[in-house]
Amino acid sequence: MSGVGPVEPGDGTHAWDVLDAPLPDRPRGRLAEFHERHRRAVLATLAAAVLFAGGGYLYATRPQPPAPLPPPYPSQVTDLHYLSWEPTPEGAPERSFSFGVELNVLAGPPVSVTRISQPYAGLSVKSAPAAPFRTPAGSSRKIIVTMHVTQCRKVPWNAGLPFLDVTLRNTRAIEVHSFILGQRYAQQLSEALQVACSNGFR
Repeated sequence: MSGVGPVEPGDGTHAWDVLDAPLPDRPRGRLAEFHERHRRAVLATLAAAVLFAGGGYLYATRPQPPAPLPPPYPSQVTDLHYLSWEPTPEGAPERSFSFGVELNVLAGPPVSVTRISQPYAGLSVKSAPAAPFRTPAGSSRKIIVTMHVTQCRKVPWNAGLPFLDVTLRNTRAIEVHSFILGQRYAQQLSEALQVACSNGFR
């Protein structure tokens, strides 16, 4: 057979068989080969990274519990009440007198009394127990206060609203608080001062 013309398919073959034949695989790069070999590990790593980022965001944006309230100031939870006259301790100087007060700590951390004083220059003050002493919350303590008249001309003979200055301390603050002990204390203090200074002691 001679001549030029299209190539005819052989017996048992058809032109569409050539069209339907699968293409040969394209050569793959190193990255594609790495991805194919480690696809599961890469997917697991990506999923873990997404979960970690989401968990971190949720943790960072979680509702925060309110900050605990600071403890109260000692003067807000401490009360001082006048009780009565007390016997003067042995060894106290002449022109001394004593009375009892009750200290109550209502709440919060323990309160320490570091000093007890009063406003009159002619009086000195001592307490039993001696300061500093501590009182826990929910309890009370009896304090015997002994005053000694050092100069009659510097004390009032008729005390109107006498008070005690008490220095209080707890974990929140140190405060000097003036406690007014009431009319009965004022009356009995005036009487004691008049007796102490009745012999002209100056």
